[in-house]
Amino acid sequence: MSVPVVDPNLCTACGICVDECPQSCYDLEEVAKLNRPDDCTECGICVDACPSSAISMD
Repeated sequence: MSVPVVDPNLCTACGICVDECPQSCYDLEEVAKLNRPDDCTECGICVDACPSSAISMD
């Protein structure tokens, strides 16, 4: 299983991943956090939506 990984050095905390995730897996703290990985369907929407390329599938 691949899950999205957020690089905190690249994340600008813009919140786009929070808004775009259809499963509501992200929370926005100082940076985006994948706080509900078990709900992730590996759709990749967050990866494509991230303007700073801070999210990758691992």
